Amino acid sequence: MNVIDFIVFLVFTGGIVLYGCSFFDRKASSKDFTTAGKSIPGWVVGMSIFSTYVSSISYLGNPGKSYAGDWNPFVFGLSIPIASYFAAKYFVPFYRMGSSVSAYSFLEDRFGAWARFYASACYLLTQIARMGSILFLLAMPMNILMGWDLRTVIIITSAAIIVYSMLGGMKAVIWTEAIQGFILISGALVCLGVLLFSMPEGPMQTFRIGFSTLDEYGRSKFSLGSFSFTDLRHSTFWVCLIYGIFINLQNYGIDQNYVQRYHTAKTDREAKHAALFGGWLFIPVSAVFFLIGTSLFAYYQVMPDAQVTAFDAANKPDYVFPYFMVNVLPTGLTGLLIASVFAAGMSTVATSVTSCSTIILTDYWTRLRHRVGDREKLIVLKTGSVVIGTLGIIVALALVNVDSILDAWWKLSSIFSGGMLGLFLLGYMARRVKNIHALLGVICGFAVIAWISGWKWLGLPDPGLHEYLAIVLGTMTIFFVGFFLALLFNRKNNC
Repeated sequence: MNVIDFIVFLVFTGGIVLYGCSFFDRKASSKDFTTAGKSIPGWVVGMSIFSTYVSSISYLGNPGKSYAGDWNPFVFGLSIPIASYFAAKYFVPFYRMGSSVSAYSFLEDRFGAWARFYASACYLLTQIARMGSILFLLAMPMNILMGWDLRTVIIITSAAIIVYSMLGGMKAVIWTEAIQGFILISGALVCLGVLLFSMPEGPMQTFRIGFSTLDEYGRSKFSLGSFSFTDLRHSTFWVCLIYGIFINLQNYGIDQNYVQRYHTAKTDREAKHAALFGGWLFIPVSAVFFLIGTSLFAYYQVMPDAQVTAFDAANKPDYVFPYFMVNVLPTGLTGLLIASVFAAGMSTVATSVTSCSTIILTDYWTRLRHRVGDREKLIVLKTGSVVIGTLGIIVALALVNVDSILDAWWKLSSIFSGGMLGLFLLGYMARRVKNIHALLGVICGFAVIAWISGWKWLGLPDPGLHEYLAIVLGTMTIFFVGFFLALLFNRKNNC
């Protein structure tokens, strides 16, 4: 690695870690750790929400998907404005009126302790899976760049993230995420510019190649997928859009990463603006990532001396972007891009570490010990950060041999978090639903999710559905089963 690139990388990543550690305050309370004293400006919170969304999964996984295929996964991002609108109008005021920083205390109020434990456990599993995916993609460029062992990079990087998350709490996480957001956007735009203007015939050559390269179905590299309404087995436009609506409503409505940020803004108005800003910013930045993947495909079509030969690009598309960073980018820009990938990954992992430790305290520890002093709360929060970070490392090490991290993450998130949104909507919208109705709905919904996600290894009939629809049908099953059971039993009681 060129000395200049290494210096650029160290300045950005080392500076972020040191800046995060600078928020350490011996006098900070547990509330300061979890909500930053409700002192963060709205634009900073919005940038933090954006940075949480744009992880190294987006930074490397999305270019890998458009390099190997088309823009079908981009449809997922088109659903975010819908979710951010509902967040600003309903979710933000709802949570800021509550007394608990936990996103799942509401479920206990409506349906009892089991509902809170179920949702919080699903959240913890989802975040650990997400952290593992992100840590792996974060370490990948350094493996290609310097030949460093993936496992070593994962462990060292995770340790640095855990340290500043544990020391500075939510205030450190949010402010560092805002800075990391600017770094990752700058890096992506610079790389796209280099790609487009490196083409022999200029930037438009990329678009000509993209539109003229057709797959077996006659769709170009810019295709958003099939628009068939009847094909539910493949990732069509509608399957991806519906999946995106449900998963993003879940993110904005009941994901602790987002709910905790609503509590950190100075005012309700700024919290609403933060939700909208973070969501809308993701769309153009996501488009940049997909255009990078298409540009990489075009670049390697017209540059015979720059073919991807270090690995099997067809089976490891996530490696194409970092390979380009190492072998093509000018000196200095390579360090900036690697720092951008690290910025994307570090921000999301830091969020998960802090939010998960908050859930461990609010949803588990304080329930086991009713009288807990603030010092003990801080100890639990910091210990929880270390435990969650360690579990994320274990998952990352297990994902080393996975072909597509984006696909792996989407499948894992559907399995672990498929029932959370349905239970929340049932409690939020259907006031007559009681504890037993919700419990039966969750059981039915979980059965549907297990069938769609794991029918092969469970020996069940093929549902004929794409795995992305697991969360969609699981959510709908929970809601409608609970709603109609309440309707049925209330009608019987009235008779």
